[in-house]
Amino acid sequence: MSELDPEDAKLVTLARSARGRTGAPEGAAVRDTDGRTYLAAGVALPSLRLSALQAAVAAAVSSGVTGLEAAAVVSESEAVEQDGLAAVRDLTPSAPVLLAAPDGTLKGTFGTLKGTFSG
Repeated sequence: MSELDPEDAKLVTLARSARGRTGAPEGAAVRDTDGRTYLAAGVALPSLRLSALQAAVAAAVSSGVTGLEAAAVVSESEAVEQDGLAAVRDLTPSAPVLLAAPDGTLKGTFGTLKGTFSG
């Protein structure tokens, strides 16, 4: 994670911990505009399904957050799912979403434009 600044590296670490704590396929963390962080794993109940990123955004919003600085997802996947990206953009269209492998290696960043990815 050497190419990340310390605050973004912290987001990846928190997303890894959410994933590891639950044994989930992915974990996510978001940082609000005040520097507070919220993390989550995916939710898969018969009556409720949320990706890890959607759950992290929901945790932030339920705490009164109105804007995000950045988000991170840790997953084996090569892409961040669109509903999670949409949830981030609902709050802050300019917030980057980092995608990292389970070992914390950065795969790339999903930018502010729908579907743009730099790896």
